[in-house]
Amino acid sequence: MSLPEIVSREQWRAAREELRLREESVGRAREALGAERRRLPMVEVDPEYLFEGGDGKATLLDLFEGRSQLVVHHFMFAPEWETGCPCCAAFLDQVGHLAHLRARNTSFAVVSRAPFTRILPFKARMGWAVPWYSSSPGDFNDDFEATVRDGGTPVERPGLSCFLRERDRVFHTYSVYDADLGELGGTAALLDLTALGRRPVGSEGLRLHDEYDL
Repeated sequence: MSLPEIVSREQWRAAREELRLREESVGRAREALGAERRRLPMVEVDPEYLFEGGDGKATLLDLFEGRSQLVVHHFMFAPEWETGCPCCAAFLDQVGHLAHLRARNTSFAVVSRAPFTRILPFKARMGWAVPWYSSSPGDFNDDFEATVRDGGTPVERPGLSCFLRERDRVFHTYSVYDADLGELGGTAALLDLTALGRRPVGSEGLRLHDEYDL
């Protein structure tokens, strides 16, 4: 792996200033894109989806916990899997304390197709306190494209979906999937600031956080 060129502090400052101007341009473009995202039209969610969580059965409206917005993390965990997806786990590790979302009238919930009896021990193993629900055997994952059918075989996709509540009406406002989700994680954003960037994690790739030999 080649390392960055070694230069004087003055040369570094000049190069950093040149890059800063480009970063500002990208930042303005990102802000404009965010404004466009907020102007997206929304779709009313008609089906009465049912989930199973720590307090029993819940509807999509229940997942809002009385707040105006809801972010759902589509965590890849198929019914036949023993554990959840390491990539999804790495993303969820970075979500942090939900108080920061809740203070902005936004709830956060994780949804997977695995039965709740399998989700619960995995959640405990990972040490997460976020609300997590099973969508099985309903169509929630299929309807929001977190599970796609490849020749009839269900294939899981990681993603986020955002919802807005107007009294008892629920609207779908935005979704993002697959590689684009990686751009939202704190670890990826921090690594992008480093000289070595997003280096591969050994020969075995990404793992659950309790499986690293640290």
